[in-house]
Amino acid sequence: MDTEGTYDGQATRAGHVPRPATSPEHPPKPRHAPPAPPKPDHAPAVGPTLADWARAPRPQTDPGVWRFGYEPRKGEEEEAATDRSLLIGAVISFLACVLLWSLLTNNYIPYANVPLKLFTPRDWWEFGGGAADHRGRAALQVYELLLTGALVFWFSRLGSWSLAFERLVTARGPGARVAGAAAVALFVAMLVATKTLPADDLVFSHLPYPELGRAATLTVNLLFVVLYGPVVYLFLRLAGWRGPRGRSAAPATTAAAAPAGLAAQHAPADDPVRWPQLRGAGLSEAADRLEGEAGGGRMNDVDYARIHRAWDSVRVDPSRMRAFADSVRDKGAGACVHPSGDRDLPVRAARHDLLARQVLLGTVEDGVRNPYARRGTSLALDPDVLGTSLLAVGPSGTGKTQRLVRPVVESLALQALAGQAAVVAVGAAGAQLGPDAAYDVVVRIGDPGSVYDLDLYGGATDPDEAATLLAEAFVGDVPGIDVRRAATALAQLLGPFRAAYGRFPAVPELRELLDQVPAAFDALRRELAADGAARHAMLRELDARTRQHGAHGDPGPALADRVALLDRPAFAGFFDTTGQGRPFSLRALEHPIRVRVDLPERGHADASRMLARLLLAQFNAAAAARADRSLFAFLAFDDASHTLTAETVRGVQRLRSAHAGVLLTLRTLDDVPEALRTPLLGAVGCRMAFAGVTTWDGKRFAEAWGTEWVETRDVTHRTVFADQPLTRAIHAFRKLVTGKAVTTDAVTVRQVERERWSASDLAHAVPPGHAVLSLTSVSGERAAPLLVRLAGTA
Repeated sequence: MDTEGTYDGQATRAGHVPRPATSPEHPPKPRHAPPAPPKPDHAPAVGPTLADWARAPRPQTDPGVWRFGYEPRKGEEEEAATDRSLLIGAVISFLACVLLWSLLTNNYIPYANVPLKLFTPRDWWEFGGGAADHRGRAALQVYELLLTGALVFWFSRLGSWSLAFERLVTARGPGARVAGAAAVALFVAMLVATKTLPADDLVFSHLPYPELGRAATLTVNLLFVVLYGPVVYLFLRLAGWRGPRGRSAAPATTAAAAPAGLAAQHAPADDPVRWPQLRGAGLSEAADRLEGEAGGGRMNDVDYARIHRAWDSVRVDPSRMRAFADSVRDKGAGACVHPSGDRDLPVRAARHDLLARQVLLGTVEDGVRNPYARRGTSLALDPDVLGTSLLAVGPSGTGKTQRLVRPVVESLALQALAGQAAVVAVGAAGAQLGPDAAYDVVVRIGDPGSVYDLDLYGGATDPDEAATLLAEAFVGDVPGIDVRRAATALAQLLGPFRAAYGRFPAVPELRELLDQVPAAFDALRRELAADGAARHAMLRELDARTRQHGAHGDPGPALADRVALLDRPAFAGFFDTTGQGRPFSLRALEHPIRVRVDLPERGHADASRMLARLLLAQFNAAAAARADRSLFAFLAFDDASHTLTAETVRGVQRLRSAHAGVLLTLRTLDDVPEALRTPLLGAVGCRMAFAGVTTWDGKRFAEAWGTEWVETRDVTHRTVFADQPLTRAIHAFRKLVTGKAVTTDAVTVRQVERERWSASDLAHAVPPGHAVLSLTSVSGERAAPLLVRLAGTA
């Protein structure tokens, strides 16, 4: 049960999941620090406890929204006001507030005090309306302060004082904000000092000083603090002070160290940390063990997600329940562990939420280019959107590897440890895709120290299937060569060779057969002839290849040239088919495996591109051929230049129904054949344009994202011609002062259809460290193109 019946085995060709790859010449480095306190709940180290993380709400929302603790944005977008209109509105509302307040406090408005007298005793007031004693005076002062507060509140909302302060003062920097807050504080202090606001009189004029005696001074000081403390705090907040940040770690540590039984007494029955699913199934002992592991700090987010995944498999197959319960009882948080034994990655470069299976990618810009509901929200990727595949285009240095490929690969690697996914990352040697210890298999093609090899035939046993994959990789990018004829030519050699020797040919043997080397052909013929009539069909295949060799349109010479790229001294010992090496095959995608393939891009660029095409073709075939599609299979290319062919583009589109996806990054769409650029953008559901794309690349994205209806306003300025002499004189004076003629504005509002993002905007309006990203989920939900500030961008 430790492997849930899904992870069994050790070698990829024999059905096994391999151990992490380390070079025999170099001793393995320790994966974790020396003995230390228990591992943190998740990286980064500063964050919520495991219990808080598990209890956090994750509401269902639009694709790409970071669901951890998400709260929808309230309200609707308001019409943006200019700075000038804000200033005028604030000043006019302030003057109106002062005028009305002055009229009220000076009794120019009759019957203003009637509500006060209706709710106070009659003996507090004289017959003429004045206060009869100190009680009436206190009531008047309280009433005046309440009226002042109500007027300030109402006129501040009417004149948008807070927005005006934010736009006109705070936007100019912290210094301007402090100065603005100080000016307002001085103004209020002047009103209090001059007794324009009767705050002091209300509090201190009615105290019974003789009865207080020696306590009078202490009472006055306390009242000063009570009266002016909140006012001082309000102005400190207005100046930008937020108080002491962060919480002491002691309470969390104490809570984590508390006995699990004590915590359980106060926890609700549906608390996810108490594992109610297990308790409902009668596994109270296992639930108590897991609750104690979480409370003691011995469980991390990967353990929590992995055990939840194992329990889901138990619900599907109840016969596993006893094995599951025994594993949890014996190993606690280490139950149902990944075959590698890893319970976390050596290092994390991004923030992940394994319950929602999301990785945080960045923040949606709070600007007019983005929908109001998405502004300021965090953006994340998960298998639901990655299942439609993602294409990212951006020049070198824009952060495609560090801000996109590595976080996504890291997220899928964590999900593989939790038994939810299988991931293959392909990049040039030296690409920053994570340390070796983060992977189960590391294939370094061309490196003599590589522990693993690559299966050239992708684990196929059918010669026709293997020939199709090889033909797509070898000549899929060669104009004028029919891939189907190339596959037939390869099948005419692979079938007889496998029938004769029980295996597929190695690279040198395949090259000799394609070049029609007599010795190789004669040896193969003799081997087939030794079996008599049983191999007659294979001999016919071999004869057909001999007749076609050298004919017009024969793909054999082109295939031989491409195979020659792999028949180099640098690749000696690789692509072995004799069973002596440890070849990795993409048939292992049925297991939660983490793989990294390093291509020899520097010294063998053509061979690297050909191998990349081969890996993509094999992935499309293997993902679709899986009998068990419960795991999400993912292939990430750090550079997919010259990798795509017509057939692989069609295969990418079919991955949605196979619970799989790919990530393709390009420096420019020019690295894709002209005929495939539009089909490629249509095949993927998620498209991402980094800052700095060219206008012709931007044009392709603009066409893919389409248009939308927007409201536009056309303002026409018309000069005013006055008829009266006085009016003409005033207009002349205004023109002399302002330098502009007196005009009136005519505004025309209409609905027009415009591109969501134009080619020019994509090329010139996307800031560095940003990208424009559109998402589509497997179920068909869509997110319009969003301008995103990528994580790690200042």
